[in-house]
Amino acid sequence: MAAAPQSSPPAPVRVRLPAHLVRLFPDGETLVEVAAGDVQQLMDALEARWPGMRDRLCDERPAIRRHINVFVDGRRARLDTPLAPGADVFILTAISGG
Repeated sequence: MAAAPQSSPPAPVRVRLPAHLVRLFPDGETLVEVAAGDVQQLMDALEARWPGMRDRLCDERPAIRRHINVFVDGRRARLDTPLAPGADVFILTAISGG
């Protein structure tokens, strides 16, 4: 019986986080590299590094919170958006006011 093919681990992507968000976490960094195949895995990796980060970025559905914007290589993303090796991911908070 042939062994099932092993899937390769996700490739690293670069993630840029807002400074005011990372200040809430010990040893927070605004630029990190994590291994992730999609945005959901990226959120899991951020949560593993800084417990509580996912709650700041995602709601209970789960979905990216309404006031958070995630861009992958310049395009707006959702949790199921795939990440190519070396992708640039920007996580931004919405700014409102009047």
